[in-house]
Amino acid sequence: MANLNGFNANEVDPNVGFEPLPAGKYLCTIVDSDMKQTRNGAGEYLLFEFQVIDGPHMGRKLWDRLTIKHPNQTTVKIARGMLSALCRAVGVMAPKDSVELHSLPLVVSVGLKKRQDTGELTNVVKAYSKRDAGNTVVGAAAAAPHDSPASSGSAAGGPPWKR
Repeated sequence: MANLNGFNANEVDPNVGFEPLPAGKYLCTIVDSDMKQTRNGAGEYLLFEFQVIDGPHMGRKLWDRLTIKHPNQTTVKIARGMLSALCRAVGVMAPKDSVELHSLPLVVSVGLKKRQDTGELTNVVKAYSKRDAGNTVVGAAAAAPHDSPASSGSAAGGPPWKR
């Protein structure tokens, strides 16, 4: 048993579950990063936490894992390529510590994939790019794929682009 120290649910607004962000491009910053060991202990990954800083999904968070130490060199090559894209997007070409990448705006391209364990949709980071005039950050519902909840219509009158 755990002592809840007089917690009263009547005094706290309940959290509501979040659906994954619709596929699209989001203006974000890195708010946290940490090096962690892989589950099997054979490698290490750099875990990034991003926060959306503009648009209707402002405040939402995304995560990406870049496995930069691993026996599978293809895995490492892909992760190093993503880290290179992230560094170029924020303009820090040779960081000594991941904290140097924090709080700098960049565009994160987000997709959706089904989780293997539950079949539920989850977000996946597909690419990083610079924040500039040529990189349009989309609003989200219009960019949602056909099999996502956002494109299937709703009680509000169907997909937003058909209203």
